[in-house]
Amino acid sequence: MANTYTQIHIQFVFAVKYRDGLIHLSFKDELYQYMAGIIKHHKHKLLVINGMPDHIHILVGMRPTQSLSDLMQDIKGSSSKWINERKFLKVKFEWQEGYGAFSYSKSQVNNVINYIKSQEQHHAKKCFRQEYLEFLELFEVVYDERYIFKDPI
Repeated sequence: MANTYTQIHIQFVFAVKYRDGLIHLSFKDELYQYMAGIIKHHKHKLLVINGMPDHIHILVGMRPTQSLSDLMQDIKGSSSKWINERKFLKVKFEWQEGYGAFSYSKSQVNNVINYIKSQEQHHAKKCFRQEYLEFLELFEVVYDERYIFKDPI
């Protein structure tokens, strides 16, 4: 769209279903490359991607041509299908329903990139659940904890 100028930085945070540690080192880098391809295909700018075996953080410079929910549906749906088709795991891979999306100003981007790059150090001190709830509190997101994480029935 002519004469449309934006600067939208979004950090996406989402977990493996039941927060199982299924993202193994053996395919993690390939998974990140696959997700990067989806982001680039939609003409967004990937700034950084990293995570732990049970969750992922992605910082994206978003173009306003696509909704957050459509991008996340594509990333999560396509990547889970990709993992399952390649039979990286002996179990069916699924992402947890939902995601967190947190916006940042340009001045915060480098700090967020460094935070995402150092996930291993952060999670030596706190679990994903604690980290995620802290994001919701920090960004003053109203939530009902009963619906944040679904556990096996």
